[in-house]
Amino acid sequence: MLPIICIVGASNSGKTTFLEQLIPELRRRGRRVGTVKHDVHGFEMDHEGKDTWRHRKAGAQTIAISSPLMLAAIRETPAEMPLEQIAGRYFWDEDVLLAEGYKQSHFPKIEVFRSAVEAKPICAPQDNLLAIVTEDQVQLDVPRFRFDQVSGVADLIEDRFLKDRKRSRITAYVDGKKIPMNDFVQDIMVGGTVGMLSSLRGWKPPRKIDIQILLEDE
Repeated sequence: MLPIICIVGASNSGKTTFLEQLIPELRRRGRRVGTVKHDVHGFEMDHEGKDTWRHRKAGAQTIAISSPLMLAAIRETPAEMPLEQIAGRYFWDEDVLLAEGYKQSHFPKIEVFRSAVEAKPICAPQDNLLAIVTEDQVQLDVPRFRFDQVSGVADLIEDRFLKDRKRSRITAYVDGKKIPMNDFVQDIMVGGTVGMLSSLRGWKPPRKIDIQILLEDE
């Protein structure tokens, strides 16, 4: 599974600022990085009056805007999508996913802490706390890094999650639940799928294949 690390902390503790330094540090090391921002209050990315906003107000459940260099999409969901499903569906080409927020999740966490903002850290080792980034002295049995020690945090991420990591060839979800597959099953599915699709008109050797199977009418 794609490694997911949550960058957590109180509001205004500096999570985004720290991510702005961590992302390019990992990129310099040749790592492909994806990010997710968790917003418990909801969000609005579209602008009132714009064409895509008008499409959505007219009833489109999924809208997208495309340019030669970028693609953006907004999709309505009946409930919040689990972080692991977001990772599998939208971050198939990355080496690591850094999620800002998700402090209640079970994923490994790096907390950004400032005593001037919060009296004490919001996470503990039992919350799957991986490390803490702070200038303050804290009594936690996890590695502590200063804000200028971004390379040390990147070292920790590489050592724990990226060293000798083998990327999975297939990610499969059944009704939103990720199904683990060993190498033997992956090889059979890849070989069989490519073999059948390659017999069809219009086939060209691809880099990625997306298939969704609906077994009954929704």
